[in-house]
Amino acid sequence: MDASANLREISSVDQILKTAPAGAAIECFGRIAVTQAIRAILCETREKVRQGKDVPSREEIAAAAFSRLDANDRPMLRSVFNLTGTVLHTNLGRAILAEAAVDAAAAAMREAVALEFDLNNGKRGERDDHLRALICELTGAEDATVVNNNAAAVLLVLNSLAADREAIVSRGELIEIGGAFRMPDIMERAGVRLVEVGTTNRTHARDYRDAIGPDTGLILKVHTSNYRIEGFTKEVGARELSGIAHDKGVPLINDLGSGTLVDLVRFGLAYEPTVREAICEGADVVTFSGDKLLGGPQAGFIVGRRTLIETINKNPMKRALRVDKIRLAALEATLKLYRDPERLGERLPVMRLLTRSQLEIKTQAERLAPVVKGLLKAAVHVSVVACESQIGSGALPLSCVPSAGLALTPIEGSGSALAELTSSFRRLPIPVIGRIERGSLVLDLRCLEDEESFAANLMSLPAGQGRV
Repeated sequence: MDASANLREISSVDQILKTAPAGAAIECFGRIAVTQAIRAILCETREKVRQGKDVPSREEIAAAAFSRLDANDRPMLRSVFNLTGTVLHTNLGRAILAEAAVDAAAAAMREAVALEFDLNNGKRGERDDHLRALICELTGAEDATVVNNNAAAVLLVLNSLAADREAIVSRGELIEIGGAFRMPDIMERAGVRLVEVGTTNRTHARDYRDAIGPDTGLILKVHTSNYRIEGFTKEVGARELSGIAHDKGVPLINDLGSGTLVDLVRFGLAYEPTVREAICEGADVVTFSGDKLLGGPQAGFIVGRRTLIETINKNPMKRALRVDKIRLAALEATLKLYRDPERLGERLPVMRLLTRSQLEIKTQAERLAPVVKGLLKAAVHVSVVACESQIGSGALPLSCVPSAGLALTPIEGSGSALAELTSSFRRLPIPVIGRIERGSLVLDLRCLEDEESFAANLMSLPAGQGRV
């Protein structure tokens, strides 16, 4: 047959809609969407037939439309196996929530809740009331409020307490973190004038004293959690700095960044100042994140003196930065776990993952090594390796804990072989995200808790892209 005759053999839309695959597709996606998908497949089919390809059956066209609709229906925000070795990975959603927080958030989504309604007097209430007493209990602060992240918390505090005035910061604390967050830029957007004191590596008490003047609105101390300066260094501690600030009648704001409510040393981790310590050292306001070391959903906490928190809450920007009922419910459930620190390692995923022993993870790697080897090409060497896990890409990235994992190394080929191996893991039904290190794809197993699902997921490695 010539091309024109072949084109006449292609089924019509109505004929294809009567097939079993089309019927199943309509049940899932609706008649309009299926019809549109079939028309798109038919356009592509006609072009292929003109090029000499065989005419597909109406069932094959319907099945192709079903497959395309199914692929397009897959959520953009997909689950992954985080085997990067970074527990609080900013690009992978940071903290995994505790089951109690998940349940609380789901309940808030399903039902009407008393978000801003006072059940005692039947009048309008404040959404901050759901967390205020709990946060104060855990931090020792007089008052507290919450916004949608810590960057928002810093912005709101600066604008509320020092708009059109000066804010004093050490040059060694003018941080930049991911996503174009630079402290000088935030201060500019907040409407405060930055006054830098000291040098990059050394700032003295006298530098702060000399900088304070009639236009000073506040002193800002910033925890440099994502870098470290070593060698000939000097900084003014929070307790000494609070004395300087209070002698001059200006508030001290301590931005802890990640923030933690418990002493991490008790869990075998590196020391990190707690929010309670920052309050005890004299900070008037402390800001910190909810979705990093605290292990909750994305949020920014502002705690401190009641008069200052009241001023902050009156800022019109507070409404633009507030959190919704879902996050409030998850935050409350997460914070309540801290009332029982002895069982925090069991109940809070962040702590559970960070405190796994290297021996436990190595044993897991030894169990999985032959499984992974059996699924990969013979040209890929699989070995159990010791490695170090990072606590967070935006939360203590310089603090590491000993871990173990699998190193997958192409025996032959250039960097393209490693790139293809890495890509094949990302194309799995549940993408597996590792890290490239010394010519290998390293899968750090610290965050792998479901071995069975992981092994079953690897069965989908396509032939020629990682499978034997």
